[in-house]
Amino acid sequence: MKKIPFLFIFFISLIHAQKLTSAEISLINKGDVNTALPIYQTTDDSQHKTLLNLSSEINPTDSHTAVLVKRMKESLLSTDGGVGIAAPQVGINRKVIWVQRFDKEGNPIEYFINPVIVWRSELQNLGPEGDLSIPEFRDQFYRSKVIQLEYVDLKGQKYSEIVEGFTAVIFQHEIDHLFGILISDKKEKEKNDSYKPVDAFKRSDSTTR
Repeated sequence: MKKIPFLFIFFISLIHAQKLTSAEISLINKGDVNTALPIYQTTDDSQHKTLLNLSSEINPTDSHTAVLVKRMKESLLSTDGGVGIAAPQVGINRKVIWVQRFDKEGNPIEYFINPVIVWRSELQNLGPEGDLSIPEFRDQFYRSKVIQLEYVDLKGQKYSEIVEGFTAVIFQHEIDHLFGILISDKKEKEKNDSYKPVDAFKRSDSTTR
């Protein structure tokens, strides 16, 4: 009986996860499926539009989802020091991200399907961020120091965990992509916002990206 709530939640999630379109499937499988997908750039008008679109949930057990996840990993590994990537950055407006886990031994990169931040700390850190899709752009941003994250894996298994420090910053950055939020636009929108610096809570690993 204990499995019923999870199965119900999983079933509801599949309902909300619309089937991949033929255009999405074509893009996911275009070329060698064992290689990286091209990373979209804001310097291209059409690609920029895709980056600004909202992403929808994806069916984690769809075979095409597994291909997308694999190719996104190759895309991230093909970059020079990238620490995260979101599906919109490879042209697919679906909720899939990869994040380098600096909070784990060996700093592994891991994928997350339909990730949701369900809680953010009021304490924030200020640190530099760049973006694989925005050439030569880098600036300082405030991000919550701690977040609670929920997501599923390729089997549809649901997870929840608390993440802090630089890794929490990466999660917030990549999940912003799923809402069409780019750091270049974010900076403009935050000009009139006010924050209280929390230097006492800054960590050394939040100073580099």
